[in-house]
Formats: sequence, structure tokens, C-alpha cells
Amino acid sequence: MTVGTDILLDTGTRSSTAFLADAPRFLFFTGKGGVGKTSIACASAIRLAEGGASVLLVSTDPASNVGQVFGVSIGNTVTQIDAVPGLVALEIDPEQAVQQYRERIVGPVRGLLPAAEVASIEEQLSGACTTEIASFNEFTDLLTDAAWAAAYDHIVFDTAPTGHTIRLLQLPGDWTEFLTAGKGDPSCLGPLSGLEKQRAVYAQAVAALGDPERTRLVLVSRAQHSTLAEAARTHTELAAIGMDRQYLVINGVLPGPDAELPSPATGPPAGADDPLAAAIRLREQRALDARDPVLVALPTDYLPLMATNMVGLPALRGLLPHDGSSVSPEPAAELPTSGQVAPAHLGSSSGAGQLGDAGLEVLVDQIAADGHGLVMLMGKGGVGKTTMAAAVAVALAERGFAVHLTTTDPAAHLTDTLAGELTNLEVSRIDPAVEIERYTEHVLTTKGSRLDEQGLAMLREDLRSPCTEEIAVFQAFSKVTREAKNKFVVLDTAPTGHTLLLLDAAGSYHREIARQMGTSMHFVTPMMKLQDPAQTKVLLVTLAETTPVLEAAGLQEDLRRAGIEPWAWIVNNSIAAASPTSALLKRRAANELPEIDAVRTRYAARTAIVPLLAVEPIGIPALAGLSGG
Repeated sequence: MTVGTDILLDTGTRSSTAFLADAPRFLFFTGKGGVGKTSIACASAIRLAEGGASVLLVSTDPASNVGQVFGVSIGNTVTQIDAVPGLVALEIDPEQAVQQYRERIVGPVRGLLPAAEVASIEEQLSGACTTEIASFNEFTDLLTDAAWAAAYDHIVFDTAPTGHTIRLLQLPGDWTEFLTAGKGDPSCLGPLSGLEKQRAVYAQAVAALGDPERTRLVLVSRAQHSTLAEAARTHTELAAIGMDRQYLVINGVLPGPDAELPSPATGPPAGADDPLAAAIRLREQRALDARDPVLVALPTDYLPLMATNMVGLPALRGLLPHDGSSVSPEPAAELPTSGQVAPAHLGSSSGAGQLGDAGLEVLVDQIAADGHGLVMLMGKGGVGKTTMAAAVAVALAERGFAVHLTTTDPAAHLTDTLAGELTNLEVSRIDPAVEIERYTEHVLTTKGSRLDEQGLAMLREDLRSPCTEEIAVFQAFSKVTREAKNKFVVLDTAPTGHTLLLLDAAGSYHREIARQMGTSMHFVTPMMKLQDPAQTKVLLVTLAETTPVLEAAGLQEDLRRAGIEPWAWIVNNSIAAASPTSALLKRRAANELPEIDAVRTRYAARTAIVPLLAVEPIGIPALAGLSGG
């Protein structure tokens, strides 16, 4: 199969890209975390600007890293990228947006109302609803304000990991429906008071999102089963709200010795010189061949795996050069532990020891010594938290412990990763939709039983609020963590932005209980359990790449401010630990070494490195192999 519309993998030459041809005013890049949508959005913005257009690059991700990619400080104000004439960037910071939104509502009544009433209003404006509404206001302005349209030829959105993207892009329809139906319970009046003045703006935003003449959606994926499945789900969900004119970009395809990818029927190309590389190419091709028909029907571009990390202008320009030039590979770097990789090693995690770090099995042995407890895996989406959580859970279960493995990730694939059953292991998912239904039924049968028809109607309306998800999911999370008294609970948390929202909910609950009970009574809140290393061990999962390491370090600082100290870091899918021999993979491996060193020396109390494997660790035997089982 010849790869794509835009690249020849044997030479690095590129021609035009379908997803940028005749680009409309608005471009949205979306996909599962870690697929490279930030890099592609940045490279696209550069290419459009260097083609003579005026371009605004916008990040709406709570864990935004656009500034890191460009190497400049970008905030909630339009910032010129000096090295690229015509290009400016903006990051929508949810916290800053909430503060500005809250002050816009509270400011006019401050000093007019009693302090207690002002404090009550501020409390109403401290939940997840306000965060969504405030970010939504910023988002819709860019789509509907004539001043933005006049200032820029293109506005490129680097959206959040898929779960956040779905929520963000569905907000116009959801909020329009919510407002049309009227206000909910008084708990929602505060956030809604800032919305009612702008009903027409939301309708305009919905129209802009569904208009292919103005808006183009680009799904970004990797040649992997999980990310392609996520892209198919995203396609279906966004098509349902009118965004059905979509493009697909398969990013990071490992180049072959010639312009053809290997065929599952014939195996790797004859010129393949690295069994690890050949096996990865074959795995990628099988994933592409098995992708959902809805993706096959989309205009598709393929981008090669680059030798360098996509940080800095030279690297970004090389990803999508506008002149069709060829990118010459640099000489392969030598690794501290090079040499031929035997085929038998391809499924082993023993390569981590070559870098002087303990493997995952050492961390599991230390966790097992406690006999029970909560194990939380955190990190940016796409770093492999689901796989690492499943591997830890399987290893603990095989050591004879009772284990409950669960997830709060809306994009979770635990069922696919853990294909099989194991004694002592229970697997579940905190599904927001299920928890909302359960919570709604509980409230209606308890609180609702004491209300008249008018009161019951108000209660039902309040339960349609987005705040309900925050409450329902948090309650489910609390129930699962209580099991950690008698067994191991392994929680595969959501991508970074979701994780922070989850912990913020726990923190708000902690502060409210402390306020109500004072200092005279003994109590234990979920936040106190998270802060106690004897009860909770937090494992940060990252990749040996610049942006994932920086984001994991940022998450670590956020955890520390909440009184939670991460117990260990896991560097997943390390090429350096796999001892590659191909020139490109050796270059990628050499680029990993400074990041691995930073993790070991600057960030982590203890570190495990898991090598990139030729065969994806799906199923209990493969997962057990990750931890030495």
C-alpha cells in the first residue's frame, strides 16, 4: 500500500496535504491525547501563515502545551509568534476564564449585598458548570465575533484530548437546549445569569460548527487500534451534531525502507534491518487495515514518524514544509547500549535494565508489600495509563491479592486491553452516563418523593445540569476507593485535564466537610486518603518526550499543592530501552535520553522504564510480561 496523499516515506518528500487544501476560516484538530494534534495544529498554522495568510492559533485544552511547542510564553491574550510573520497564538486558560467570568457577575453586586450573600454567589460559581460556561464563552466569541473574523484569515483550534473535545464541541447544542428549556434548580442560576444575555451567540456558534464552508474538522490518529477506534467514535459523535465533513490524519507512521508499508500477508519488506522496526510497521499496517469503515471513507493523509521531537520552529516546519522539500535524515546516533536486537527480545520488558532503572516488576513488589491500598495512575492522555494500570492490576492479582481495577476515563479501553479473566481480579469502569442515571434515580426517589409536581419539575430540570456529572462521578469514585481498606484498588484515571477536575472535586468536598465539622470531630475525607502515602500510591505515567514529561511535571506540582506526593514515575514505550538498530529509531532513542535523565534526577523518587514492544500488550499473558510475570 502506498502511504497517503502527501508523503513518500522512503525519501521524506511531501506534496500537498488534503486537510489543508482550500482551508476554510476555522480548522479544528481533535483526537485522543498523545496522537500529535498539537504538533500538527502548530505546523498547519505555520504553513498557512508562511503561505501569506493571517492566522490565529488557539488552544482550548486545560493542559495546553502550545507555548511549550513554540518555546515561548503564551497566555490568555493574543501573542505574536515573532519568528513566523502573520501568526499569533492564544491559550484559553479555564481557571483564568473562570476568574474573569465570576468577577463579571459578582463585581456589580460586591458592596451592595451582604458579604454572606456575595460569598454564596461565589460558591455557586465555583463548580464544574462555571468552568465549562466560562470556557464556552471564550470559545463562542472566536466563532461568532465579527472582529475576530475580520482580523484573521484562519483560526486554528488545537483542541483537548478527545473526552474534553467532545464536551467542548457539544456545548453549543447542549447549552442552547438547556437555555431554551429554561432555568434549572437555583444552584444553576449563578452560572446561567451570565449566559442569558447572549442566547443568539450560541445559535451562531452551532451554525458555524456545522457549516463546512466555514469549519473543517481534522481527526488526528496514530496507526494503532485504540486511537483509530477513538477517531471513529469521535467522527460519529461530531457528525451527529452536524460536523460531518471531516478529514483524517494518520500521524507518526514508521517509515519503511521503500515507499510501501508491509502487507500482513507478505510480512515486512525484504530490506528491513531492524526486527523491532519491522514488527512495528506490520502492527501499524494491520491496525490501518482493520480501521472502521467510517474512517476509510474520509479523505486521509499520512504523516511519518519524525526523527526529532516536535518542539521548536525547525521541527514544526519539517513536519509540513510548504514547498514540498525533502527532509534529509541526520546520521544515526549511538546509544549507550546498542547492538542487534534478537527477535526473542521483542516481547520482553527486560530492556529497561540497560538504562540502569528498575523495571515495572520492582514497583509492583514494593506496592504488594503493603497488602492493600489505592494505586492511582495519572498522566497525559495517550501515554499508556490504561495499559500500565492493567499490568499493575494483573501483577498484583497473580501474586494472590484481591484487586479491583477501574477507570474514570471517558475514552477508556480497559476491556480491550484486558482481554480475558483472572482469579482475584475485578474490572469495572466509572461510566459518567451510567453514574448520572444512577444518581438521578436516587435523587428523584429520595428528595423527589417529598416534592409536589412543581417542585419535582424543578428538581428534574436541575438534574439535567452538567453539574450532575461532577457529583455523580465523584460519588462513584469515593465508593471504589473505600474498597482499598481490604484489597488493592487500581484506578486508571483520565487524561490530565480530567484528573485535575476530579481532584478539584475531591478537594472541594474536603473543604466543605472540614468547614461543617470544624476541628472538634475526627473525620476522614477522600482528599485525606489521597494525601496519605500509606493508603494511596500515585504513579505518574509519561513518555520519554519533551511535552509529556513537562506535562507530567506540571501535574506533579499540582498534586503537591494539594498535599499529594507522587510515589513513582513510569516512563512507558521507551525506544531507548528497546535497543533499536534502525537509523530512525536510534535517533528517536537518543532524543529520549535527556528526558529519561530529567525524570530520574529532577522529578521522580523512584522510576520504572517500560520499553516499546513489537507486540501491543493486549491480554493477561502479555500484561503479566510487562511486570516480569
